[in-house]
Amino acid sequence: MNCQFCSNPATFHLTRISGQSKKVVHLCEECAKQHQAVSANTAELNIPAIVQLLLGPHLSPVSEELARLTCPNCGIKYMEFRGEGRLGCPHDYEVFRLGLEPILKRVHRATRHHGKKPPNQRENLLRQTELLALHHRLQRAIAAENYEEAARLRDTLRKKEAADDHAA
Repeated sequence: MNCQFCSNPATFHLTRISGQSKKVVHLCEECAKQHQAVSANTAELNIPAIVQLLLGPHLSPVSEELARLTCPNCGIKYMEFRGEGRLGCPHDYEVFRLGLEPILKRVHRATRHHGKKPPNQRENLLRQTELLALHHRLQRAIAAENYEEAARLRDTLRKKEAADDHAA
C-alpha cells in the first residue's frame, strides 16, 4: 500500500469509523511527520493531528458551529476537546452539549449517568423499612408505658437484627 500523498510505501494506516462510513488514511513516515501525525524525533503518535487529518477540512454546518465554541469558564475550545479527548471543566458539558450528546449515546448508550446499585438493594430497603417501623412501634409502646408490648417488640427487633447480621 502506498502513501496517499506521495508514492512511498505507507507505514501508518489510520482508520476512522463514524456510523456506516469508514475513512482510511495511509501515510508514509515522512508524510506522517509532515502532517504532524507523529512526532518528528520519536515514533509517538500525535492524536490531535490524527483526528484533524481524519476529520478533514470539510465540516458540516453543525460541526462548524461547534468548532467555534469556547467554554467561558476554562477557555477550552470544542476542537481541543475533540483532539485531546478531555474536557476542561464540568461546565463544558453544557457548552458542548450539541457535540457531546451523540458521543455519550454511542459510548454509554445514555446521556445521563444513573450510577451503580447493589444487586439486593430492594430487599435491603424492605428490611430497613421493616426495622424502622418496629423501632417506631417500640418507641410508641414505651411512651404509652405498655411495657409488655415494648418487651415483645424489643425481642422481635433483636431476632431480626441478629438474622440480618448472620445473613451478611
